[in-house]
Amino acid sequence: MTKDLTHFDSEGRPRMVDVTAKEETARRAVAQGSVRFSQAAFDLVSREGVRKGDIRRIAELAGVMGAKKTAELIPLCHPLPISGVDVQVEPDSSLPGYKVTASVKTTGRTGVEMEALTAVSVACLTIYDMAKAVDKRIEIGSIQLVEKSGGKSGDYRCTDKASS
Repeated sequence: MTKDLTHFDSEGRPRMVDVTAKEETARRAVAQGSVRFSQAAFDLVSREGVRKGDIRRIAELAGVMGAKKTAELIPLCHPLPISGVDVQVEPDSSLPGYKVTASVKTTGRTGVEMEALTAVSVACLTIYDMAKAVDKRIEIGSIQLVEKSGGKSGDYRCTDKASS
């Protein structure tokens, strides 16, 4: 099944989707991403930290701030009254690196998928910025929506093993 791209009108011009007629519902989105280090750099950061501060807590704060700024960064995103943002940065020795998860909530006419994805992206970029002095080959990846609820399109849950 092919759906139309909703951010373009019939003549191909970009537009912000009109959500006026949509019902307000409770909405939630969860996104994840990862930041992969070399083993030596991960061991060093895990053991000694970084001079700029607590890498995990600063990245979590940056992710919250990123979620709040999504409409300013993504041209056709609606500014939303976000009711909650939770960003968690956890070490993952199997990467080696960090796994980032963001959950965003609102009650509104459109979802918070972009806010969750932005939160993860900004948190991952913050980790990179804080640790680039010890490893220039840090890799940011696997940023994806893993769950959403609410709205006309219903619930979604990624069943791809890479998201777990």
